[in-house]
Amino acid sequence: MADDCHRGLDDRCRDTNGEIRRKNGSTRVATLRKTYGEGFAPGVRSDMKLDTLLDRRHADSLSDLLKKR
Repeated sequence: MADDCHRGLDDRCRDTNGEIRRKNGSTRVATLRKTYGEGFAPGVRSDMKLDTLLDRRHADSLSDLLKKR
């Protein structure tokens, strides 16, 4: 994790204002598979960006996408 990451009680990375950080839309599926497993977004190329994946799956956020699977 980044050095500027402030972890809360749930051990998730938070911004300085305490809000949980959101994944950047330019995050690649390959990076997300390291976190969520190789089964994340099956049939999708690993170099696809999160923004594109969300658009194709009609999801508003990564959390929304994870709930749908």
